[in-house]
Amino acid sequence: MAHKAGFVSIIGKPNVGKSTLMNVLVGERLSIITPKAQTTRHRILGIVNEEDYQIVFSDTPGIIKPKYSLQESMMSFVNGSLTDADVLLFVTDINEEHDEDDVLEKILNRDIPTIVLINKIDKALQGQVDEKIAYWQEKLNPVSIHAISALHNHNVDGIMDLVLDLLPEHPAYYDKEEYTDRSERFFVSEIIREKIFLNYQKEIPYSTEVIVKSFKEEQLKNGKGDMIRISAEIVVERDSQKNILIGTGGNMLKKVGTEARTEIEKFLDKKVFLEMFVKVIPDWRSKKNYLKSFGYDN
Repeated sequence: MAHKAGFVSIIGKPNVGKSTLMNVLVGERLSIITPKAQTTRHRILGIVNEEDYQIVFSDTPGIIKPKYSLQESMMSFVNGSLTDADVLLFVTDINEEHDEDDVLEKILNRDIPTIVLINKIDKALQGQVDEKIAYWQEKLNPVSIHAISALHNHNVDGIMDLVLDLLPEHPAYYDKEEYTDRSERFFVSEIIREKIFLNYQKEIPYSTEVIVKSFKEEQLKNGKGDMIRISAEIVVERDSQKNILIGTGGNMLKKVGTEARTEIEKFLDKKVFLEMFVKVIPDWRSKKNYLKSFGYDN
């Protein structure tokens, strides 16, 4: 049987469940997930390998009208994922009020087979689901439409088979041992950023970037395995944000550090020593040179 391989881009507005869906499809926790919109900032690949196929899923930032340079870079990652997509998974929330024009603008005139996934149906009535299916059938005339709950892994099973039918015959794009294109350092910075999103309110999470400055493996003194020593810098835009991040007597930063270290140890399957510092770079989200050095150069 011929080998199939291709790129499948998961797109939609912020907070519709794209990252949750990718983690379910790939079977690995690659994308960070929080209840806040615009958690995903990069294009993250999750690779599913079998003997006769390779599916390269792209989790992408939620589609918005960009207001500053960081958001422009985020939208360029979305555009890149549309350029090389063999299949689109368009994720929409059952509770959206048909205001996805920003998304439709990007996908309507592209000749890419599209599957519509109406997500978060676990609390929806059947009539609501039927109305959404009819709406998207008329609006997009996609290959197929599925009502799913990515969070509860409901109705997700058949998506892989559908995707596989649509993929071209092609050799693998990545080594069959790979399950992502990102480094361990990248995932460490994302885990820390996730804990910041979960622990702080208002503008703090959106004004924050995490840079892993060093990542060193060393032998534990008792000879029982390895430890990873990680030093991370948390960048914010103002001194007031730095004070909030650190908290009274450093209590908030300590809490974030403890939660992040626990998660990183699970991810790396090794003991971790994590130290974090907070640095102020005024208005970094609008400065191209900083964005480039932070990896937002598509």
